[in-house]
Amino acid sequence: MKGIAFDCQPTLTGALLQLRPLRADDWDALFAVASDPLLWAQHPDSDRYQESVFREFFADAMSSAGALVAIERATGEIVGSSRFHGFDAEQSVIEIGWSFLARRCWGGRHNREMKRLMLQHAFETVERVIFVIGPENRRSRRAVEKIGGVYTGTRPDAKGRERVVYELTKSAFKKGFAS
Repeated sequence: MKGIAFDCQPTLTGALLQLRPLRADDWDALFAVASDPLLWAQHPDSDRYQESVFREFFADAMSSAGALVAIERATGEIVGSSRFHGFDAEQSVIEIGWSFLARRCWGGRHNREMKRLMLQHAFETVERVIFVIGPENRRSRRAVEKIGGVYTGTRPDAKGRERVVYELTKSAFKKGFAS
């Protein structure tokens, strides 16, 4: 698989959402969503709703070359974001993470579509997608389990904090999620 490229910033369109590459001029609209403290209540970085903390997150997202912004098609409003990270052609894997949505989009349909679009894109190139989640983030863990993610263990993040890892294979996606 050497030499295979992965487009980490595609434009993907579904019935509810369009995902497109994050741009610097998305700051105001994305921070308006992220400034809700309840979005981050179960997250390891529970202070991410604060402007200075979110500025770091946003700068990291911009420099990642893998961040996507989620735009609700019905309203044209930015309602969240997600990211591709760590493409490994030899292991045929990529991570999807750093996802969040406005609370009014919680409840499954928007998150499911965002993940479906990203997974369909990923599985054009890789055999496995992983999700790395804070162990106390029950909401994210349940959401990944709902789309077929299987718990595979733990690993430390870049700051040395323990994270739980879920995996979804291309075959499992085709069996239960693609419809």
